[in-house]
Order: sequence, then C-alpha cells, then structure tokens
Amino acid sequence: MAEAASAVTDKVIAILLGQTGMTAAAAQISQRIGAVVAAIPEEQMAARNVSTEISERSVVVKYPTLNIYCERVTNSLREKFRTFSGKAEMTAEIRVSQDRIDGIERQLQRNVDLITEVLDSNRGDWGNGVFYTGLYEVVFGQVRQGGKNFLQHAKVSFEVELSK
Repeated sequence: MAEAASAVTDKVIAILLGQTGMTAAAAQISQRIGAVVAAIPEEQMAARNVSTEISERSVVVKYPTLNIYCERVTNSLREKFRTFSGKAEMTAEIRVSQDRIDGIERQLQRNVDLITEVLDSNRGDWGNGVFYTGLYEVVFGQVRQGGKNFLQHAKVSFEVELSK
C-alpha cells in the first residue's frame, strides 16, 4: 500500500509541474483578476508531511512552500481480480510567510487558487489506474508566529481512485 501512496504523490507533483499545472493556472488567474499571480517554484515543492517547526529547523525554507503527501490509502477491493482498488486521500499543504500580517491571507488564498485551478483542469483519468473525480476540500489555518515573522497555511484535500 505504501507503494500506491508514493505513486500517487509522484503523479500529483507531475501534474502540478506539467503543461496544465501551476504555471498555466497562474497565467489564467492573473488574466482573470488583473493582477500578477506567480506559480510556486519547483524547488519550493516537496513530497513530505512535516511540521513547520521541524521544517524550519532542518532545512532552509523559502516561502511560499507546497508539501504534497498522502494521508490515507484504503484498499476496498471493489474490483475483482485486482490487487488494489480503492482510494488515496491526498493533501496539498501551502504555507506562506511574510514580515507583516497585512496581505498574508490574500497571498495564501491566491496560492490555494493555483492548486484548485490545476485540480479543476485535470479531472478524469490520470493514467496507470489513477482517476480524479474533481472533489476537493480547503481548510485555512490561522495566522501564527513563524517563518519570516507571520505564517499561515492551508490544506487542499482530495481523493483519487486507484486500481492496480
């Protein structure tokens, strides 16, 4: 099952970095709102589930960051003669930080819009037995101390169907 989690995490990152990924989403959102929205650079993305405190102590962190990870894998064996057929619950966690509290929430919301725009434009078959239905949930955290002075995060959670 851990193999399924890793495979889906890699697939999500590939989609975020692909042609219909964050760069395309940033251009669409910028045009729609009339303001420049930048995609999160690849070097600020990681396939890991790590707390802010540990992350800031162990590596040099440049904000905004995007962590992609699998929270849960369920093998419900819905399809006969398959080794695995079930769901993977994925999370894209965005963290933004700045020295002033003004505008931090707007910056976080625009980064969340990048992720949801990519998910919206990539509904359907992702190949190799991975299928995304289009459902997602966004949870915004509170502004707190950390990072460059103030830190806020949001989690975009979504499920993908797996069949192997």
